[in-house]
Amino acid sequence: MPDEVTLIGLDFGTTTSSAVVASARLTRSAATGRRDLTEVHERYRSDMVFTPLDENGRLDESRVAALLDGWLAAGAVDSAQVFGGGALLTGMTAQRENAAAIVRLVRERLGDALIATADDPRLESWLAFMGSCATLSRNHPRQPILNLDIGGGTTNFALGRDGQVQRTGCFYIGARHVRVVPGTYEIAALTKYAEAVLQYLKIDREVGDVLAPGEVDAMIDHSLALLEAAATGATQTFEHPVAQQHVQVPFVLAPSESDAAITFSGGVGELIYASIDGHPWPATTQFGDLGIDLARRIVESKVFAPHIRRLQPDSAGRATVYGLLRHTTEISGSTLFLPDSKILPLADLPIFGSWYRDSTEADLTSLIDLVRHSPRGGCVQVRLGTSDAAALRQFGTRLADALDQAAFPTDLPLVLLVRENLGKILGSYVTRWGALPLNLIVVDEVAERDAQFVQIGTPHSQVVPVSFYGLNEPGDARCTH
Repeated sequence: MPDEVTLIGLDFGTTTSSAVVASARLTRSAATGRRDLTEVHERYRSDMVFTPLDENGRLDESRVAALLDGWLAAGAVDSAQVFGGGALLTGMTAQRENAAAIVRLVRERLGDALIATADDPRLESWLAFMGSCATLSRNHPRQPILNLDIGGGTTNFALGRDGQVQRTGCFYIGARHVRVVPGTYEIAALTKYAEAVLQYLKIDREVGDVLAPGEVDAMIDHSLALLEAAATGATQTFEHPVAQQHVQVPFVLAPSESDAAITFSGGVGELIYASIDGHPWPATTQFGDLGIDLARRIVESKVFAPHIRRLQPDSAGRATVYGLLRHTTEISGSTLFLPDSKILPLADLPIFGSWYRDSTEADLTSLIDLVRHSPRGGCVQVRLGTSDAAALRQFGTRLADALDQAAFPTDLPLVLLVRENLGKILGSYVTRWGALPLNLIVVDEVAERDAQFVQIGTPHSQVVPVSFYGLNEPGDARCTH
């Protein structure tokens, strides 16, 4: 197979949608022997367009399909060469009743070459941090960084250090909960979250009414207060019922993390950094929402203003799509155990937990039972913590016995993910060197990830792409010790 591959990032957000296509090469490190993605270079970046909605507020499937076809043609995408990346429906778009149809449209065109999912707020937060702050964070390894990715429907929080995300959260705070006629404050549409805030603030306005300047200020004050509270660890603010409605995934900042530098991304983040770079603010409600007003208030905020010039992220406006492109996909080791490559790709494979070197027979059996009752099969992370030959042989033999006793179905995919470089040998022990008929794949040299689903792509040059989604908070993954 050729060593040049294609990476794709597709982001369908509350306000805008965009695509980025890049080429990369699979090269082998002379020092470690591992294959890695190098020479990543962008070959196509779409214009940002308003996410297509029909007159009923649903995603306009025909217009989305036309966008996809145009992006893939402009990026000269050959689906056979797509190695990884992702398509993500973010913010309020993920809540549209036909969101699954957009996922289907992506997979019709690209198969299972990349993850395609909706309503995954922790993944959104992680991607936004990696897309905007990963390099910045690695350049300041001792400095914790809190990134706020503020879009049309949500604000995704991610706290990271030395390029690694440690905590995520998500709030229904964004620019487009109040849609207005551009150039005015005449209300064109309200989300249920905006309606709750209007009621709480005793502002008697509905679609067709014009918000007075003081009413706009009051709504922006409310959003800003929630953002400041979450960024400073003032959890008592979220004890109020209206504030609680805005919480999709809680985010709690520990007192020891109060020195975190704060960065911004998303559409509002792009406005913030354009302002401090000397660009004039856009015209009043130019984008048909309150994003400009919110950005201006953040720049003036006593909490946020000291941080805005302190550290500036790499990619403010397209953080999620660049995160999808560059950081969704990991590469397996080249010693993976894959007796039949025809079973790949495998999409939406549940991760049922973890096995350890000292897992009991009951631990092994309980996860085997979960996988065997899944119609798609499943995945288990194997956390041995050693490459010792005796420990590996003992664990592999015990797992083989447990699978044999459970009469594990021979056609059901079972994927083991291991950090160490021992895929072939572990797979050989578990299958008793081919005597135990199993549809087993062992993917090695893959970092552990607290996630709910994994996707194993098509082999390229003796490696496979591995993508995770449905992220948990660190320590929350379903594990069996």
